[in-house]
Parts: sequence; C-alpha cells; structure tokens
Amino acid sequence: MGAVSVEGVHALVRRTHEERVLRVLREHGALSRGQIAAKVGLSRTTLSEIAGDLLSRGAVVVIDTDAGLRAGSGRPAELLTLDPSSGRFLGVDLGRRRVRVAVADAAHEVIATGHAAYGPGTGWPERVAVAFDLIDDVGARSGISFRALQGVGVGVAGPRPVEPAVAEAFRERFGAPVIADGSTRFAALAEAVTDVPELHDVLYIRLADGIDGGLVVGGRLVTGGHGVAGEFGHVPAVLPVGGPAGGPVGGRGEPVGGPVGGPDPCRCGRRGCLETVASVPAVLRTCRRRGLAVRTADDLEAALRRGDPVAAAVLDEAAVAVGQVLAAAALVLDPARIVVGGRLTRCWPGVVDRIAATVAERAGARVAGGGDRVVRAARLGDEDGALGAIAVLYRQAPLLAGYH
Repeated sequence: MGAVSVEGVHALVRRTHEERVLRVLREHGALSRGQIAAKVGLSRTTLSEIAGDLLSRGAVVVIDTDAGLRAGSGRPAELLTLDPSSGRFLGVDLGRRRVRVAVADAAHEVIATGHAAYGPGTGWPERVAVAFDLIDDVGARSGISFRALQGVGVGVAGPRPVEPAVAEAFRERFGAPVIADGSTRFAALAEAVTDVPELHDVLYIRLADGIDGGLVVGGRLVTGGHGVAGEFGHVPAVLPVGGPAGGPVGGRGEPVGGPVGGPDPCRCGRRGCLETVASVPAVLRTCRRRGLAVRTADDLEAALRRGDPVAAAVLDEAAVAVGQVLAAAALVLDPARIVVGGRLTRCWPGVVDRIAATVAERAGARVAGGGDRVVRAARLGDEDGALGAIAVLYRQAPLLAGYH
C-alpha cells in the first residue's frame, strides 16, 4: 500500500469538515457561523475557512441575518443554509446505446435526472462528450449548479479497461473525486439498499442490449480478482448441436438464440454465451428467424401485447436460459435476493416470474426462502446504474466496506 501524501491527508480532513458542516445545516436549517462551529466542534477560524469555501462554490448561501433576534448591539451574524440548487453528487451510467445521469443534493435527495442516446458503435470519447452535454443540459433545465460537487460516480457498460480514461475525463471536467466501475455493479448496490432492511447478499442481472451483472456479497460490492465478477452475459448457456444433453432448446428443437447447426457467436469471440440467448438483440434475432418481423424492443413489446405465440415462446425460452444460469449462481452464492432488470423485463413482466420458477426448480429449497420468493424485478428502472453510482459516493459501511 503506497504512502499517503500530506496534501492527501489535508484534503481528506477538509472534506470531512465540510461534510460535518453540511450535515449540521441539513439537520438544523439556517445557522450562524458561531452556531455551526459550536455544533461541529471546530474553531471559529477553521469554520470561517470552510464556510468561505462552501459559499464561494455555491454549496451554501446567506439567506438572512439574526438582526431581528438580537437584543444588544453588535454586527448581525449572517445565517447560512444549504443551497437547494447545488448538485453535490453526480451519478452517470454510460450504457451501450445511451447515457443516463442523476444529480443528488447535499441532503442526498435526487433532484434531477436525464438521458441521451448515441449509436452502439460510438467511441468512448464521443460517449463522454454526449454525457457532458447532457449534464450541462440537465443543469440548465433544472437550475442546478455543479460548482460544489463532492464526487462523481461513473458506471461503464462494457470493457473495464476504459474506466481509468473515463474517470480521468470526468475528474478534469469537474475537479471532484471520481469513482468509475461497471454500471451494473452500481445498479446492484442501488437495488440492495432499496430493500428494507438493506440486503447484504444480492445478485443483480440486467437483460438489455447486452447482459451484465453485479454482486453484493457479505456486505461488499464485489469486483473480483480480475474485475469481472458478475459477468453473467458470458456464462455458457447454449450447447452446440450434438453436444451433451441438457442445454436450453427452443420449442422446435433448435438451441435458444441460434438456428439448427450451432449457437450464435458472441461479441467476446466464443459461442453460446447467455448474451447470445437472452439479450434484447438476441431475442429479436431469434424472433425474426422464426418469422416474426420485429426490429426493436418496442416492436417486441407490441407483439407480446397482442399475444403473438412466437414472441411468447422466444421470451419463455430466454427466461429459462437465464433462470438456469442464475440457479447455478444461487447455489454457489446463496443470495438473499436475485434482482432482474433491463429492457427485456419491461417488454414482458412475466419474464421475471419464469426466471423465478426456473431458479426454484433448479435450486429450490437449497436457496434460502425458495426461488419464487428470492427473485424479484428491479425497482429503480433505467436510472438504477446512475442512482447506484450516487449510492457508492455517499454510503458508508457496511455495503461499501472495502470498496475499491
């Protein structure tokens, strides 16, 4: 472990003091500098420096003086309060086709969200540029200032090596601490903290343009030894024709997600990954092979609403494949909850029930509470990655114990 610089220690101490001041203002409302200093245990000199910096950055504002409350003479003391328009935490989810952002204030309340689309082949510098434009737009529309950001959390879908470059771009833009990680890991944390009481063992999977996952295990947001924990999309789910029995097959006997002759190739270079079976593009592709002309998730959802048997069969097969993979993971990890999110679950909410039934069948009583009660749909929708990024920024132990 490297040595910590004196400057780093000073910065940490200063941020700690700032958070104490902000917490007091959040709990008590408008206070004078003297009142704040007494409540947080700081000297007036130190408090004056902290307050001056917070005022200059727009985190707090002067709303009044205590002149009306004073009985004696003397200069009225200014009353400070939190600026409700000051964004303190910024969560960003850089997905494969769109970016989503969420902004939270000093009271940890989400005060604005937004999203913008880009093409699936868009490079990372261009995705970051779209994100910056979106953040500017959200700030302008909502009247939010980003001058007092305490931190930025950036969730990235796809290859992990891009994270350092993305983090550095946000650090340079906003001059605030940045945490970057897989967006579905952040989503896993966000879903874990929405349960009451909070859950310390959660398995999360997102069925969207790709398939990603995240794990909260033993109260820790897990990255794994090589940074790929939760990569359910690349777990084998389809066996080549003529291979061992037991792989998921469709109603006509072909492997789910591919034609007779073998499973589709995955973007990772292998064949038969879960992503080639149960991602939105894979499901659409299988539907087209079976004669149903669907090009988008909206087309698929419309087909399901009118009761199209091909769409229903393909979704059912995809759900079974997902359930088999999750059942195997559940037997190893014994999660308190399995959360299923992503666009596919909104096309057909019954996909979660089918996954749950498969988990119950495959893992059953050996999974705490039974598979049908362990599995649930994601509650936070498309903003779960951005909200999870914010949760990473301000949550303390136990869910972030050891997070790095």
